[in-house]
Amino acid sequence: MTVPPMTTADVDALRTRLSNWDRWGADDQLGALNLIRAEHRAAAAATVRRGRTVSCARPLPTVPAPENPSPAEHHMIGTHTEGYGADWIGVASHGYATSHLDALCHIFWDGRTYNGHPTEVVTAHGAEQLGVHHLRDGVVGRGVLLDIPPVRGVEALEPGTPITVEDLEAAEARAGLTVGTGDILLVRTGRWTWHREHGGWNPREQLAGLHASCLPWVHEREVAMLGSDGVSDVHPSHVEPTDGVPTRLPVHTVGIVAMGLHLLDNLDLDDLAAACAEEGRWAFLLTVAPLIVVGGTASPVNPIAVL
Repeated sequence: MTVPPMTTADVDALRTRLSNWDRWGADDQLGALNLIRAEHRAAAAATVRRGRTVSCARPLPTVPAPENPSPAEHHMIGTHTEGYGADWIGVASHGYATSHLDALCHIFWDGRTYNGHPTEVVTAHGAEQLGVHHLRDGVVGRGVLLDIPPVRGVEALEPGTPITVEDLEAAEARAGLTVGTGDILLVRTGRWTWHREHGGWNPREQLAGLHASCLPWVHEREVAMLGSDGVSDVHPSHVEPTDGVPTRLPVHTVGIVAMGLHLLDNLDLDDLAAACAEEGRWAFLLTVAPLIVVGGTASPVNPIAVL
């Protein structure tokens, strides 16, 4: 697949071209999730045939690893000795290991967050705007899985592989569907298949994901939420620096800040891909229920697909 040449200046231009600022009003807290309307949820529920459920999350990562330098903490504070079972859990939600949802207050660009709020709204006491608690009623809609390795003829993409629009549309054709308004798009790279076969590595340096040239496609299709078994962005970005400063996370910066696109990072989509192949369909009801962390920039999540 040919990767379109892009520069930092091209990515910066996308920020204006793809902006959803004020599209849903100055007080909007949901961004592209506004694209999921009640009728979309009802239609998604109607796609359920067998009631088969599949988790799209990784186990909470408590063991240090190259992708997990700050592991989650799980301590028992009640056992048979105390006469009851109880535990304590602490987690840094962002990073490359925990399955999590990025809120719209997570990423800054030129001193602004989504919808033009100054970055000062993200304080030591939490975010005053765009916090993850605004998703307290959950995200429910049509999930669509685009499985990229099969269209490349491999079991998993090699770390650092950029995904192009050509890849996305080939996966669409293979699935026999069209990504459309209000869809929750999940893109599988086969990261955890690669991990099982080759061992861990530093994903900050090499990670398969979407090339920045996919952003206009995501915007035009009116995707409501984007998720991946990576972090959506390819590492390195394959974007040539215009001023000597590399562009590291164009999908995060343009997607979150300009488009108001919540991201689902570090999912495990292997079981879902297998279930979709068995069922012969790649669209399903998907539910995402973040914790109600007032002012939070993220939340661990366990998205559930229902087929």
